[in-house]
Amino acid sequence: MSWNPSLEPTCPDAGNLDSIETVIIPRARDLGGFEVRRALPAPRRQMVGPFIFFDQAGPAEFLTGQGIDVRPHPHIGLGTVTYLYEGEFEHRDSIGTHQMIYPGEVNWMVAGQGVTHSERTSAATRAGQSRLFGIQTWIALPEKHEDTEARFEHHGRAALPFLEGEGKSVRLILGSAWGKTAPVTMYSETFYADVTLQPGARLPLPDDHEDRGLYVTQGSVTIAGDVFEAGRMMVFRPGDAITVTAGERGARLMALGGETMNGPRHIWWNFVASSRDRIEEAKQAWAAGDWEHGRFRLPPGDDEEFIPLP
Repeated sequence: MSWNPSLEPTCPDAGNLDSIETVIIPRARDLGGFEVRRALPAPRRQMVGPFIFFDQAGPAEFLTGQGIDVRPHPHIGLGTVTYLYEGEFEHRDSIGTHQMIYPGEVNWMVAGQGVTHSERTSAATRAGQSRLFGIQTWIALPEKHEDTEARFEHHGRAALPFLEGEGKSVRLILGSAWGKTAPVTMYSETFYADVTLQPGARLPLPDDHEDRGLYVTQGSVTIAGDVFEAGRMMVFRPGDAITVTAGERGARLMALGGETMNGPRHIWWNFVASSRDRIEEAKQAWAAGDWEHGRFRLPPGDDEEFIPLP
């Protein structure tokens, strides 16, 4: 699809340092040769719009026979979004989904009142050397949807709106922005996009969302003369005109935001909820381990092990 005029800055100097409310430096964790960087939740910022969890996974290289094994574990009160730059995941969940995901595609799993899932490197990929690089986020559900039934959606590259031109390309993963809407079912106002900028290219953020942020995954961007390298998340003040300029090596960004929640969310392990009671009920149900009659099931085809309650 050709470039959209709404993606062109309307003001040459749009954006200034006073517009940046928070700069987040992710916490890094080494999972045995595999690094994860967590930007949300952060000490000074729990959410950006409905986004309550934001992890950069990799980049990592695996030798033959190696890969990722995220054993079955539960979620409530959120939707998980998996988006890859490199590699693949094999997803299984307790509602019977078995879905591979590859770069440029999106897996969207709504936990609602409860779901269990696993993510692993497939046997085919383990047969040789492989790489993995991607982003996984959680989106908190509005209170009226916290008890909805679990569901899963997969959308391929061709289904996601793609805009390019003027040294920039944007794949809209979720929600609405720049005059386009992604096909993924949303429960609140949201936008989430994979953005690639050539050196010196400029991108205006959409101005019709209450909360907006950027996470730099590769290269760097400049805002009002200050440079922000890869591994930084910037959260902007509502309403300000924001335009970012790619550095001399170009940049790859995840742009995100949307409507804020009506109040803070409680988060414990893999559970998100508007009340502590909901968290406690989920903890008890997972600890009980009644996979046949209880609140949680194990994924068909991956029910020989699970991650126990911490």
